[in-house]
Amino acid sequence: MRLLKNCLRTLLLTVFIVQIGFAQIATVKDKISYQPLELVTLYSKNPEATAVTDAKGHVDISAFKGVDSIKVRLVGYKDYVASYDSLSQSGFNIYLEEAGLSLNTVVVSATKWEQEKRNVPNKITSIKPKEVVMQMPQTAADMLGNTGEVYIQKSQMGGGSPMIRGFAANRVLITVDGVRMNNAIFRSGNLQNVISLDPLATEEAEVIFGPGSVIYGSDAIGGVMDFHTISPKLSLTDKPLVKGSAALRFASANFEKTGHFDINVGGTKWAWVTSATYTDFDDLKMGSVGPGEYLRSEYVTQINGQDTVVPNPDSLLQVPTAYSQVNVMQKLRFSPNENWNFVYSFHYSTTTDYPRYDRLIQYRNGSLRDGEWYYGPQKWMMNSLAIEHNADCKVYDNARLTLAYQNFEESRHNRSFGKSLLDRRTENVDVMSANLDFSKTSNEKHHVFYGLEALLNNIGSMAEGENVQTGETEAISTRYPDGSTWNSFAAYVSYRYLAGKKVTLQFGARYNQVMVETSFDTTFFPFPFTNASLNTGALTGSAGIVYRPNPTWQINLNASTGFRAPNIDDIGKVFDSEPGSVVVPNPDLESEYAYNGEVGIVKTIANAIKIDVTGFYTILQSAMVRRNYQLNGQDSIVYDGELSQVQAIQNAAEANVYGVQAGLEIKLPAGFGISSRYSYQKGEEELEDGTVSPLRHAAPWFGITRVTYQRERLLLDFYGVYNGEIANTDLAVEEQGKPHLYAIDENGNPHSPGWYTLNFKASYHVTDYLQLVAGVENILDRRYRPYSSGIVAAGRNILGTVRITF
Repeated sequence: MRLLKNCLRTLLLTVFIVQIGFAQIATVKDKISYQPLELVTLYSKNPEATAVTDAKGHVDISAFKGVDSIKVRLVGYKDYVASYDSLSQSGFNIYLEEAGLSLNTVVVSATKWEQEKRNVPNKITSIKPKEVVMQMPQTAADMLGNTGEVYIQKSQMGGGSPMIRGFAANRVLITVDGVRMNNAIFRSGNLQNVISLDPLATEEAEVIFGPGSVIYGSDAIGGVMDFHTISPKLSLTDKPLVKGSAALRFASANFEKTGHFDINVGGTKWAWVTSATYTDFDDLKMGSVGPGEYLRSEYVTQINGQDTVVPNPDSLLQVPTAYSQVNVMQKLRFSPNENWNFVYSFHYSTTTDYPRYDRLIQYRNGSLRDGEWYYGPQKWMMNSLAIEHNADCKVYDNARLTLAYQNFEESRHNRSFGKSLLDRRTENVDVMSANLDFSKTSNEKHHVFYGLEALLNNIGSMAEGENVQTGETEAISTRYPDGSTWNSFAAYVSYRYLAGKKVTLQFGARYNQVMVETSFDTTFFPFPFTNASLNTGALTGSAGIVYRPNPTWQINLNASTGFRAPNIDDIGKVFDSEPGSVVVPNPDLESEYAYNGEVGIVKTIANAIKIDVTGFYTILQSAMVRRNYQLNGQDSIVYDGELSQVQAIQNAAEANVYGVQAGLEIKLPAGFGISSRYSYQKGEEELEDGTVSPLRHAAPWFGITRVTYQRERLLLDFYGVYNGEIANTDLAVEEQGKPHLYAIDENGNPHSPGWYTLNFKASYHVTDYLQLVAGVENILDRRYRPYSSGIVAAGRNILGTVRITF
């Protein structure tokens, strides 16, 4: 045993001496945050040598010993040049400074492959991890809203429905690690599936504005939200790479308690990463200054088994809104050589029950309408396998096969005030998908991106009524036809041509075939049909041009089409859209199509000022909208004990939306900076009588302006968020029927008032491994409700984060 110990000591000492003698490790970090930078390239011409940093910013620079000029380069940072001796004197620490404002950034969402933004005619916004840490969003919806370019609607605190260019819900698309998240029951109203994603496990997110159907298929009309989660990192040396982070966060407005950790362990061929986040929210408190209509003066609770309306001791507290959430992610990577890469991913997210606050504040005949209304746990699970191959062959340079299985579960539980029957409706959707994507480059001018996609959706829908007094159950109507299927098969191609240094042309086309099968149960409703089938195709295309007169100008012209095929929510749903109305199935639906044109201009001045403006116009034809309908010749039926107007989703309208998106960034001396984003959109849709109404999901003008200061380890951010008014005459007809969500104007009519908040955040890196973030949101304690939302936004909110990296 002693001999074995001596041998081990000798071996370890030998390894240590070898490392000292033959390896010199340098570390590259951000000059402000002191955080390590990955994929930084170091190179020299004499002698010829190249090295790249790993995920901890480490790089072996032994090959550069004695070199007089080592160039250090990373996109987005200023080039750095130093000699080996000067690096030795600095302890082999290299600090890179962010570059001035330019047009040279990298995006992925436009074609699913990395390309320079200056070659892309679409408007795209990127969200980086350091922005997420600084802004401390509670959900992925809040993370999108912090861009100032995506409007977020919330029916309840466990909510967040992104609105993009006048479209929302199933007219915008969500993808996660290259896998489509939209499923066959994504509805047209407002939905909150995006909160299933963990902002603290997001490596980067991109929003592509306008139709993206050529690459992404159905639903990509208003835009695409493309999320990339933390990826496993390999070690670039024989030494294992171990890195990670842990964070604790608190917020006062809803007494948020969040804990997060992630860890990456990587070898030269194998790597894995684990991430987990737990969040708990209490009831949300609104601001003290604002419309009195928003106050929560009373609420329903049960006393001795009876529904009872009780006064709210604190009318600013929105009772009930509390819930909790868990997110877990696990990834495993295997790279046998530089040409092959295999990544298995597992995602799981679940909430607790969460109250539907917009329904719980509704009144009927002067009294609160519901005794209970809550969503059951929103669950999402995804298993995926991505296989990438890089090869210089005739048909592709890069190929990626992505296989995925997703499971979604959601449920609704509601009971009228004073009634004993609690309706429970549960939906379960299984989605299997396969994507095969290729890219091919020829002589640096011709780039082709093409691929195939298959999607298989199977819907399970169950329902029962429970007597809360006796526990007895009975059958009730399901929300969807149980056992329905929605399948899609597609092929696409996109071609990019670099016509010299100043012009890039891009064209694309996609063909999609969608097949739907449903069978209707006539037990509760005498439908004049027992099944419905849909087999329809859609051809979409895009054409764009990018013109760069010089390195400081970029002009984009883009024309594109998008489509949305009817899904099970459109064809087969039975539900109460609002009190007194019931939506029934319509088996005769067809796809709706969007036609979009836009012009964008980007200008940089002296690498210190950047201005961008994009104008767009979108026409939606054969729009699927809710209209009055008849069932067996009747315009009203009894649903859940209430006589209700019969309605159905129909291809009965044309809609249009136009607007402007603008941005300004200024880098000032001494570390100061100014940035601002502004969005204006106006939309109309055709009504049943031929007149027009404002488009429901066209948000009011909104924006955000920031003044920042950076110095060494410190970052300060003072910013204002603002939102225009929607007067009563500009409210969509559907919204005018929801007076409980709006303030009352001087004429006694509902309207959505304009509002603004002032906010402050500060981040300080105490050490290279310890970061403190603190801030105050809504400093003036304004009471406001974002347009179309059910819940009132948070009042003054004090928040803080402690984050450790290793």
